[in-house]
Amino acid sequence: MSNPAPLHRLPRSLSDRIALGFTRLLRFFADAFFRRRYGHRAVVLETVAAVPGMVGGLLQHLKAIRHIRDDQGWIRELLDEAENERMHLMTFIHIAKPSAFERGLIMVAQAIFYNLYFFIYLFSAKTAHRIVAYFEEEAVRSYTDYLAEIDAGRLENVPAPDIAIDYWRLPANARLRDVVIAVREDEMGHRDKNHAFADELATGRKAATESA
Repeated sequence: MSNPAPLHRLPRSLSDRIALGFTRLLRFFADAFFRRRYGHRAVVLETVAAVPGMVGGLLQHLKAIRHIRDDQGWIRELLDEAENERMHLMTFIHIAKPSAFERGLIMVAQAIFYNLYFFIYLFSAKTAHRIVAYFEEEAVRSYTDYLAEIDAGRLENVPAPDIAIDYWRLPANARLRDVVIAVREDEMGHRDKNHAFADELATGRKAATESA
């Protein structure tokens, strides 16, 4: 599946519109700074993408302990997402070889986004998961554009780094194109899962309101 149809979840509430607006703001800055430098763009964006799963997993862990209840698999799912996004970052570091300035940008982006996302999740987990889902929608579009540049010959289809071959169990002769496809499939899964998490939280809140 080299060119999947784009999937966009239309906002259904105020928090959904806030999440979409926040995501589009991040997309604006990414487009302005990186334009078609897709490898370098992936390095910085995956730094941000690796944060939500860890934050959500931590806060869900504390909530489960606080309420003395089962987490229904949320913690493991979110921590796995964080680890997967970290591997995306490590892969593209090998491909893009970021400069000292870009490594500094990674540190700043992580520090700002971690604290911002922590408080968003603390006050509205539904909005936080919707932000991630919309963020992943944009990631799918970005990796689709990345793939198009490779297929058009405008970007070199270099050999896949060993870290990617080992992680995704790719053939020994795998190329950058194979890596981009594997990463995009991961992002599709994160997109769908976070939309599902947000929907589940919205449904639970609605049920609690109706029973009150």
